[in-house]
Amino acid sequence: MKTDICKKLGIEYPIFAFTHCRDVVVAVSKAGGIGVLGAVGYSPEQLKEELDWIDEHIGEYPYGVDTVIPQKYEGMDEKDPEQLLESLQKMIPDGHREFVEELLSDNGVPKAPETNGPKGGLLGWTEATAEPQIDEALKHPNVKLIANALGTPPADMIKKIQDKGVLIGALCGKIKQAVAHKEAGLDFIIAQGGEGGGHTGEIGSIVLWPQIIDAVDGLPVLAAGGIGSGRQMAAAMSTGAQGVWCGSLWLAVEEAAAQPAEKDSYLNATSEDTIRSKAWTGKPARMLKNKWTEAWENPENPDPLPMPLQGMITFDAMRRTSMYAGSGSTQEVSFNAAGQVIGQVKQIESVKDVIYRMINEYLDSVERLNSLLPKE
Repeated sequence: MKTDICKKLGIEYPIFAFTHCRDVVVAVSKAGGIGVLGAVGYSPEQLKEELDWIDEHIGEYPYGVDTVIPQKYEGMDEKDPEQLLESLQKMIPDGHREFVEELLSDNGVPKAPETNGPKGGLLGWTEATAEPQIDEALKHPNVKLIANALGTPPADMIKKIQDKGVLIGALCGKIKQAVAHKEAGLDFIIAQGGEGGGHTGEIGSIVLWPQIIDAVDGLPVLAAGGIGSGRQMAAAMSTGAQGVWCGSLWLAVEEAAAQPAEKDSYLNATSEDTIRSKAWTGKPARMLKNKWTEAWENPENPDPLPMPLQGMITFDAMRRTSMYAGSGSTQEVSFNAAGQVIGQVKQIESVKDVIYRMINEYLDSVERLNSLLPKE
């Protein structure tokens, strides 16, 4: 199973695990795949703390970092983070702030204690705030790949990353986006179908993957969206993908830092319980449906703001619902990003068990397909 990108990264299995939990990053890389830490929400100082911890526990195994620099967003011409934050804050209507606070208080979500950390919620949703994160990631020698979740990264950023010998890739949900990634000189592409969790497009995976693989002829493509088993992995690899990019699969593993109430919401969810919504970030992202998503879909309530403004007004809500995941009706207004494959996650397993199960299922699937071929 050593595809070209596996050889470049020095990994055993073509399993790329996107996660916001450092323990999962370490466990996946040690089990033969590669963990990729989502950097959104971290200040450069906080990201340094997370990456230092990973470095201390991962040994010589490689890992990656995922950032978010959208192709288009409010204030994208401003390069100074402080000035950008100040100008964006003025663009947020008071009514939206009041609506968010009302949703939280009506569902019994306690106020969060004041912290000395960064305020405003502008952590990684723009080029001005993501670049310091990338600069920090490049200081860590075991970081072997960086991925951008939205859009093609700026040319100078691509060069900076590649000059360090680090692979740079980006997600996409349309063929034209994949072609733009290739033309920009990226090292790999992550083709994510509409089933995927987080920011995603509308085209289904099994339709999208082969079209993008053909469109970027020769550039390594990782398949994402709807992969939670070895059978689904085999389907992705059969289209020509060089690996699979999974996120929802790791939400309820033993190593995940999520509180029990949050893990229960994932374990009890079905594939029908997800929705694409702008309710948290301002761009369509797939998540579990709840009172929060319903409230933002209601035409009588405020409309979601464009990115990054929506994320700025929901940043405190994300912090509070994560901190008090088991309080009151918190799960009814929590941001639980998950793809449709969450309906297959029905028990808590270790990362190692998940990966070994996937590999065995993959091999069984390949063997079954081979058995269907005519015998001479």
